[in-house]
Amino acid sequence: MLDPVSRVRRFNRAVTSAVGALDNSFLGRGRPLGAARVLNAIGHGRSDVAEIRDYLGLDSGLMSRLLRTLEDEGLVETTAHADDARRRVAKLTRTGRREFAAYEALSNAQAEGFLARNAQAEALLAAMDMVASALTRERVVLDEMDPQSEEARYCLGEYYAELGRRFKQGFDVSLSRDPDAKDMRRPRGTFIVAMSDTLPIGCVGLKGTDRGYAEIKRLWVAPAARGLRLGRRLMDAAEAAARELGIALLRLDTNSALPEAGQLYRTTGWREIPRFNDDPYPDLFFEKRI
Repeated sequence: MLDPVSRVRRFNRAVTSAVGALDNSFLGRGRPLGAARVLNAIGHGRSDVAEIRDYLGLDSGLMSRLLRTLEDEGLVETTAHADDARRRVAKLTRTGRREFAAYEALSNAQAEGFLARNAQAEALLAAMDMVASALTRERVVLDEMDPQSEEARYCLGEYYAELGRRFKQGFDVSLSRDPDAKDMRRPRGTFIVAMSDTLPIGCVGLKGTDRGYAEIKRLWVAPAARGLRLGRRLMDAAEAAARELGIALLRLDTNSALPEAGQLYRTTGWREIPRFNDDPYPDLFFEKRI
């Protein structure tokens, strides 16, 4: 059997070949992958040149050359930032928008083809999510969002589904407290979503109360992102938000069917306390002063 390093290198070669990373004409559009990625980033709403460079992991020289190539093709225009002349802003021209749309159609077709050729499409997607999360772990960002946003609702839906699978009695969110998460908005609380590029991979809520404490609710990390210390990052972010809001005491509850959650709380300064609510699902209760 191949050793682990050889297996990783085999995987790298397979991906490089499958996506056409070394082609002089990526997806047959006449330019290599690097230029196509810059065009894609701008097409998806990124405009600050420095932010695009950081997002793509490019050095300044290469970023400048790629932009110049796209400008020469009439696909991109760059101007000085309105508030800071030292910064540059890029946008697609009309021709650039057509080229971006062509790349989107071809990329979607390529992805659909990958999945169509594999009888275990869901397993393939799960493996892809895991690899992507591992490779981009340093670029995962935590954003405060409305709990009714599309990204938040995706995370909550996945969270509720997992509880339904892991709890012996199943899970019905309507029986829990604050099922609509209306108290997880500033100034009472907040809701934080972990984003890996365009994919939401985790969340946590800070629920304000009028009882002298706030609650940590709905901590979830996607299976593909577990083992990356994301749960701790989310908890740290929730505690930081609580301090900003002047909250000094936090409580939370969980179920013993989620041992990894209990382990996280016990190793990060939380102490077990008696039951403090009538929620039918939890059997473990914790408190922390911050």
